[in-house]
Amino acid sequence: MIIGLDVGGTHTDAVLLDCRGVVERAKVSTDETDLFRSVLAGLDLILEGTDPGCITRIVLSTTLTTNAIVRNRVEPVGMIVCSGPGLDPEVHRTGPDYHVVAGAIDHRGREIQPVDPDEIVAIAAGFRERGIRQVAVVGKFSCRNPAHEVRIAELVEPYVERVFMGHRTSGHLSFPRRIATTFLNASVYPIHRAFFEAVGGALREKGLSAPVHIMKADGGTMSLEASIDAPGQTVLSGPAASIMGAIPAAPAEEDVVVLDIGGTTTDIAILVGGVPLLQPVGIAFGRFKTLIRSLQTSSIGIGGDSHIQVSDGQLAIGPDRCGPPRAFGGPEVTPTDAFVTLGELNAGDAARATAGVTEIGERLGLDEHAAAQTLIETACDRILAAVDEMVEQVNAQPVYTIHEMLDGYRIRPTRLLVLGGPAEHFAPYLAARSSMKVSLVPDWGVANAIGAAMARTTCEVSLVADTERGLVSVSNSDAQWRCDRHYTRVDALRQASEALRNLAIESGADDEDMDLELTEDIQFNIVNGFSTTGRNIRVSLQIKPGLIHGYRLPGSASSRLFRSEGC
Repeated sequence: MIIGLDVGGTHTDAVLLDCRGVVERAKVSTDETDLFRSVLAGLDLILEGTDPGCITRIVLSTTLTTNAIVRNRVEPVGMIVCSGPGLDPEVHRTGPDYHVVAGAIDHRGREIQPVDPDEIVAIAAGFRERGIRQVAVVGKFSCRNPAHEVRIAELVEPYVERVFMGHRTSGHLSFPRRIATTFLNASVYPIHRAFFEAVGGALREKGLSAPVHIMKADGGTMSLEASIDAPGQTVLSGPAASIMGAIPAAPAEEDVVVLDIGGTTTDIAILVGGVPLLQPVGIAFGRFKTLIRSLQTSSIGIGGDSHIQVSDGQLAIGPDRCGPPRAFGGPEVTPTDAFVTLGELNAGDAARATAGVTEIGERLGLDEHAAAQTLIETACDRILAAVDEMVEQVNAQPVYTIHEMLDGYRIRPTRLLVLGGPAEHFAPYLAARSSMKVSLVPDWGVANAIGAAMARTTCEVSLVADTERGLVSVSNSDAQWRCDRHYTRVDALRQASEALRNLAIESGADDEDMDLELTEDIQFNIVNGFSTTGRNIRVSLQIKPGLIHGYRLPGSASSRLFRSEGC
């Protein structure tokens, strides 16, 4: 049996699955100040009467790291950057504690300037004095030779709590993106560590000892232990879980838009033939562009609990959430209060919700019924406008799915797949205002937790061989070994495949659920003095995102379809 948990900012969703499908489901409020109790409450509801020894896999997704970045609630990070000649790394400054230091490796991994230990120790001592506990260390060509990053980390570690190194983030050469990615890992580490400890405590409390995985932005998973070294990978894991949960309900012959409507935001994604679109380079957060592979998503600050107000006669919805809806004791009117006012949601204090909607209506010159309708329709129009905008953005560039690049393909969505807590109430209004078919994902209220439970483990490695220097190195590790001049591409592919499989097993993968894909395959001769003196060989492989085998989920045939007639 498998447990899926989605820990969101508003609710924690939990599901228990066996080979026949969903056995138990639960939704509880998330208390970000006591994640242990939030997770434990969800587990209590789905595990009553179940032997903990029957649980073989536990998978989590969370929006906590994403929310912390959006709200700028992350701790300060110290950055140490060494680049050598070329573009001034000050261009990529991440904040006030950003230090460019001596030391440089060239593009082939050769040292051209040594590290100055005294300089590093002085900087590290300054970090300690200013209370900086996380540090990121990045060298321009560290993915070709990590020696400088490793040495700097050794010198800094006695002064701080945690050091993150750039060569562990990716094998890609993009120096600016590696800086941003390593900075992000260090920034979200304290929040993720608190989540890690809370979840671990809740699982021990329930006597659960099964392997624990966490969702990544690319729609795959990694072991919870491995996530401590790469917490940035969990950014956008919530939207990724929703996408994976929608896949079984997506018709294979259609382009489909997935809408995950939560309490605070609506996340938007696109499936082409049942396959998610991919951000092939990496996530961008404001001015920071990273190397974190991600499913392609977009978010809008509208959800069931979004704050509604009238300013200068105009209706404004979101992006803030000021607590629960008025119907449930909150201070402000929300779309949920509109559903309660219309009698479409029989929960909470209807009189309090109606009074709040009536106040909004008076400012708009509408009665309570018309005001409630207008609130919901305005929210839906904003969501549909965001869908159109995302489709236009996707069609303005090459389309990548997790399987391939679709050269010249244009997205033409014909269906909206809707999930999330308030999805059932929004769906008929979306159908009335869209030309697309609208249907609910089966188990729409907890589909994100189902998607997390069913996602397979993913990872990637890049191998670089320089036969002139006689050196092979692998990304995401400190691994290096010698090779001779007879080393070939076939050797590189074999060793990269072995490294990927080993990394996947360490990350919690099942050998039966590995779908390997070659993503980079380059080699060229090294010429000195008009003679070929060696070869540079580069190969990259990944395990593609997908769903694990052996578990049955309801598909599109059981989706609830909404039509515009009569809505």
